[in-house]
Amino acid sequence: MTETTPIDAALTAMDAAPEDDALRLRFYERLADSELFLALASEPGGDEISPQVFPVDDANYVLVFDREERLAEFAEGPAPYAVLSGRGLAAMLAGQGIGLAVNPGAEASILIPPGAVDWLANILSEAPDEIVEMPEEVHAPIGLPEALITALDTKLATAAGLAKLAYLCGVIYVGGRRSHMLAFVDPVPGAEPALARAAGEALTFSGIEAGVMDVGFFRASDPICVSLAKTGLRFDLPEPAKPDHVPGSSPGMDPDTPPRLR
Repeated sequence: MTETTPIDAALTAMDAAPEDDALRLRFYERLADSELFLALASEPGGDEISPQVFPVDDANYVLVFDREERLAEFAEGPAPYAVLSGRGLAAMLAGQGIGLAVNPGAEASILIPPGAVDWLANILSEAPDEIVEMPEEVHAPIGLPEALITALDTKLATAAGLAKLAYLCGVIYVGGRRSHMLAFVDPVPGAEPALARAAGEALTFSGIEAGVMDVGFFRASDPICVSLAKTGLRFDLPEPAKPDHVPGSSPGMDPDTPPRLR
């Protein structure tokens, strides 16, 4: 296949500048956000799967591909697989001592050792603190690095259908605390934790050290939304795309309940 996938592009950029931590973080973010095809030793049974495992340099690796065609080409024909998000796969493998062979056989491929898989799973499992605080003043965002704006734009594109839009703005709270806030407008009920995690991951993977960004949720009818629209940097979330796979038809589709290894 000749398509350059988001993982291809991120890996190529990382390999071209091995000392650039921001590019390395961006690769891991693309891996976590991607839909992956995990090669199996046998057809999945219920919520249990048996991946193909290969030893490389005293470590075990499973094979994952970001396109079904790449798996079929590597296997030289049809082969059993499970579809998982990268974050779901990391959660499943955490603590198992198993690494990832990403797109083996492709021009852009990489072996991710077990320790790096554990690190990624730990990063993705971090939950933001929840507080109740209303801004007293809203103003335009000031001094935010371009890396964060780019990371938010990319990350929110993966949150299709979870909210209508979001505004990034500066805020001052009662008592004088200053911060920046990503304010989601009209979130789907129950989507707030996922949106908060997405915002937190954008901040983490942007490579900004000691960065802080609050996350808020509002209805379009809330008075504060007038100020948000006037001063905030707007991000429109895409409409949900029709899934290629029926949710629940493949193990691993829900990152909160990854399949069990057998």
